[in-house]
Amino acid sequence: MNTLLWGALPYVAFALLVSGLVWRHRYDRFGWTTRSSQIYESRLLSLASPVFHYGILFVLAGHLLGLFVPASWTNAIGVDEHAYNLLSLVGGTLAGLLAIAGVALLVYRRRTNAPVLLATTRNDKAMYVLLVGEIAMGLYAKLSHADLGTGYDYRTTLAVWARSLFRLDPRTDLMAGIPVEFKIHAVLGMVLIAAVPYTRLVHMFSAPLQYFFRPYLVYRSRGPLTEREQPRGWDRIGA
Repeated sequence: MNTLLWGALPYVAFALLVSGLVWRHRYDRFGWTTRSSQIYESRLLSLASPVFHYGILFVLAGHLLGLFVPASWTNAIGVDEHAYNLLSLVGGTLAGLLAIAGVALLVYRRRTNAPVLLATTRNDKAMYVLLVGEIAMGLYAKLSHADLGTGYDYRTTLAVWARSLFRLDPRTDLMAGIPVEFKIHAVLGMVLIAAVPYTRLVHMFSAPLQYFFRPYLVYRSRGPLTEREQPRGWDRIGA
């Protein structure tokens, strides 16, 4: 089971991610969208969407920092273990709570607006459950094994295992002794990665990056508009 979960499942999840993206782009290019429901309701969406997206971006940034930046690098720039754990605890908790608050607002909007609810599919509901479960389990794992001093040092186990996957030499032995909450969080994360191409989450791979490189659009004013004085009555023929 240890080899299956930590040696095989990561590559299965990655293969499903890549193959799903290729399939979606080839056969469902017009469905590669969030299926926005803004046309039905925009007031609450204008609040819920930024809250969720900023929260999930901070969550992703924290995971990239924690998993793929070794402790030796942070120590080299003067961030010791105590400072890193404090930053990880406070920043990670706030980011997770922000993401969950955004999801809660989005779900509330869907439940209280009939047209938006009718546009919600079973796939969307399953995606929300999986996403909230993943974020909530990450928060629980972090808070149940952390204090203001140290906390569980996942950078010597979970992070090393994650980096070993890219060397095609997974260190499955490192995962044997980590807390079960972190194991569940990791498994849910891999399932979520595999599910991305088959849900509305696929839109994260269609960010308009070309906007950063396209020429500027120049808008020129026509100047003040003037109205031509209209003569009274009929104009003379030939005038």
